[in-house]
Amino acid sequence: MQTGLLHLHNLLRWIILILLLLSIFKSYVGSTSKKAFDPADKKIWLFTLIASHITLLLGLYQWFFGRYGLFTYVKPEGVSMMKDPYLRFFQMEHPVSMILAVLFVTLGYGMAKKNIDDQAKYKKALRYFILALVLILVAVPWPFRGLVARPLFPGM
Repeated sequence: MQTGLLHLHNLLRWIILILLLLSIFKSYVGSTSKKAFDPADKKIWLFTLIASHITLLLGLYQWFFGRYGLFTYVKPEGVSMMKDPYLRFFQMEHPVSMILAVLFVTLGYGMAKKNIDDQAKYKKALRYFILALVLILVAVPWPFRGLVARPLFPGM
């Protein structure tokens, strides 16, 4: 079960990245073309929000109860989490960065519900979505990351 949840968590990153890039594109086009806020944009932002929250829930389960979870992994005597780059990444850097990224996605979607000018709505959402994308790109264990690397498509 652990492996399946981890693979699902890893595969959902592609859905989030695609939806986030689409949300960024729609926000950029909306802010530069001076168009009125479109309900279709709100739907794309909502799907981005849902995908990121589902992935966050899977990630939180892994963080607490996974193979290297805070409650399940017993560190060898004398090993510090902050001195071990692998443990530091998966128990500190990755979860905190991803929680912040999901927070920015949530704030970006929150702009759709605000009663403000449409161009301001698009610009603020664009900023939040870009911040989320940067955090995600930095904190994902890409195959070129050395010690913390994971495959692009796990289980395949």
